[in-house]
Amino acid sequence: MSPGRTLKNCRGLTLIEMLITMVILAVLAAAVMPLAEMSVRRSKEIELRRGLRQVRTAIDAYKADFDRAVKEKKIISAINETGYPRELEDLLTGESWGGMYEYKRKYLRRIPVDPFDEYEQGWGLRAYSDEPDSQVYGGGDIYDIYSQSDGVALDGTYYNTW
Repeated sequence: MSPGRTLKNCRGLTLIEMLITMVILAVLAAAVMPLAEMSVRRSKEIELRRGLRQVRTAIDAYKADFDRAVKEKKIISAINETGYPRELEDLLTGESWGGMYEYKRKYLRRIPVDPFDEYEQGWGLRAYSDEPDSQVYGGGDIYDIYSQSDGVALDGTYYNTW
């Protein structure tokens, strides 16, 4: 300090000013955190809807090709065969449908992941013979998929009912 200056002329922040600044920043951070969490959850919900739509569309396309191949007599259907894939991997490996296509037609590049699948259970499956809201897979074919999460969406519905 120079000899002509007093403590009153020193520039800088006091402890009180720094504490007030910290409190204001803490309040702002507390207000922003729920919005950030909501944004992450909304993104996961969009990803879940997209994944369900992709797989369900692929299952429907598989069934449509099966029906077309039977109609055009490219393949012969078994008595109890529904035309839905037996496993989700069938959508990845593809099918030529008795020569209806020159190549194996693949319906998905990869099986989407359920973003709310905390325990890595995979998708819940429903067979054609199962009830529409069944949580138990009857086996045989795959007619529908659903999320196995018990979580509640932002709109109040359960993810496993989508």
